[in-house]
Amino acid sequence: MTFPYDQARLQALFAEVDSRVDDLGKVATAASQVQRRSRGLSEQDLAEIERFAKSPKAPQELKDLQRRVDAGEMSWADVAAGRAIHDPGVQQALAVGVPDLQRAYQALEEGQDPEDVIASGTPAPPPPRDDDEDDGPSHFRKDAW
Repeated sequence: MTFPYDQARLQALFAEVDSRVDDLGKVATAASQVQRRSRGLSEQDLAEIERFAKSPKAPQELKDLQRRVDAGEMSWADVAAGRAIHDPGVQQALAVGVPDLQRAYQALEEGQDPEDVIASGTPAPPPPRDDDEDDGPSHFRKDAW
């Protein structure tokens, strides 16, 4: 009985699989040597978060979360590591900063210098546009239809 496949084609397929496995090994080796940019928040970072949460400028949701941290319900390390992400109080405290993050993102998209955006804490409003450049609204509300 003869083998139903072309022996040359079968050898070519084996060679291709072997080559891809070798490539995968090279990529895995290279990936294992890449260092992550961040190892997470340092103790100093966590202390700064706590300092801000205790300050008068902190939003109420963050102050409430700080009270829970002080009571021992969780730690800032738990929050930073994501272990408390399903907690509604954590979600509320983190959601307070979303508008500022959106403004910062918009400022960066518009070409503002990242250092200026960081230093200001609140990005500058976008420059006024000429009427000729106005394409209409950039977003629509449901009630506008």
